[in-house]
Amino acid sequence: MRDLATLGQRIRHFRTAADLTLDQLGGAVGTAASQLSLMENGKREPRLSLLTAIAEQLGVSVADLLDERPPTERAALEIELDRAQEAPAYAALGLPTVRAGRTMPDDTLKALVGLHRELDRRAREAIATPEEARRANTELRSWMRARDHHIPEIETLAQDAIDGVGHGGGAITHREVSRLAERLGFELVYVHDLPHSARSVTDLEHGRIYLPPASIPGGHGLRSMALQAMAHVLLEHEAPTSYAEFLRQRLEINYFAAAALMPMRQSLEFLRAAKDDRNIAVEDFRDAFGVTHEAAALRFMNLATVHLDMPVHFLRVSDDGAIAKAYENDGLPLPVDVTGSIEGEIVCRQWSARAAFARTARTTEYYQYTDTPAGTFFESTQTGTSSSEEFSITIGVPFAQSKWFRGRETTVRLSSRCPAPDCCTSPPGDLATQWRGKAWSSAKVHAHIFSPLPSGTFPGVDDRELFEFLEAHAPRA
Repeated sequence: MRDLATLGQRIRHFRTAADLTLDQLGGAVGTAASQLSLMENGKREPRLSLLTAIAEQLGVSVADLLDERPPTERAALEIELDRAQEAPAYAALGLPTVRAGRTMPDDTLKALVGLHRELDRRAREAIATPEEARRANTELRSWMRARDHHIPEIETLAQDAIDGVGHGGGAITHREVSRLAERLGFELVYVHDLPHSARSVTDLEHGRIYLPPASIPGGHGLRSMALQAMAHVLLEHEAPTSYAEFLRQRLEINYFAAAALMPMRQSLEFLRAAKDDRNIAVEDFRDAFGVTHEAAALRFMNLATVHLDMPVHFLRVSDDGAIAKAYENDGLPLPVDVTGSIEGEIVCRQWSARAAFARTARTTEYYQYTDTPAGTFFESTQTGTSSSEEFSITIGVPFAQSKWFRGRETTVRLSSRCPAPDCCTSPPGDLATQWRGKAWSSAKVHAHIFSPLPSGTFPGVDDRELFEFLEAHAPRA
């Protein structure tokens, strides 16, 4: 999809440089001046044949007209002003639209654009709060649940992308990821000084994607980060204007990266064969595509309901029982707060996600059946350790679906009555009598749940550090 505003500005720039009026150019290419005016104002897209004729009359190439860069600094400001006034936040104010005509002084135009930038900055600062984050995340989780955690259009985009670089099967290689970047016009550059708040940085001006150096040879982390950065381009994302949009974009790039690392066609071939053998195991899926256990579990959830006819749930839980991520469409009674949010809520001690921490040998998956007020679930859990905590990754399905999974023969079966207080949250009566009122403890707060993100163009990324990094690394003529 062409940027019509920039295209229009470039047509106007080359027309005035050729000292032609709208009537003169229109007569030369066989179209009305009014139609050319609409094109120059970004309101109409010209046919390729007309665009070719315009380029010939102006003495430039079609590529010159289609260049995505505004032709002058003033043109860039005019485009920015138009887009700012088209944004929902400005429309909600009920103020008139100001058009930057030829007689508007440059200083006036700069002042108007500067005011819009500051309004936008303050709006971003207001939305980067923990309350807004939790509300937006709850809405996004509901949106994904309604779609069985499956986004067909991104599946197609990812499959086409990896097919385009000749990927046949198994784990996608770093070389194939680099080739995909090249096809999009980007070079992958590994640096040691990324902004502290950024996982990657994309220089759209010079076609560079900056990534940290590889920490684990052959690991999927850098491949995933590179694919996420490319997804912003493929999905035509623009700078988010709300926290909800920021979260939606993050979900979409994560989904694309997973769908490229574990392509749908190849993944379904693997999973259907495992289902036929009644031997589905996340650890096998993980190893077949060279990804993390969490990535494989989430990817399984993307495909299980729509393509394998399995409702499913996913949990990432810290060793104190607090939820970091959770998704379900199988009726698992997740703990929620009064707003419906799950982040930081504590799961039952009887669930596999917490019971798995009691094992001494944690190299393989842990299996158990869990009886809950909503029914019985078969769960498979793998524990792991990050730089700051232990965590568990769980995939579970209703009892009737357990027949397809490795570990179904387990005899471990625990009963959960949560949210009933007498299940696992209330202390035994004798301990309560012994210690109530005789102790004090300071809570370990999950800071990521309550802290607002730094405000900036992209929530969580420090603008000054980002732009200083780009300036330091920009290629010099």
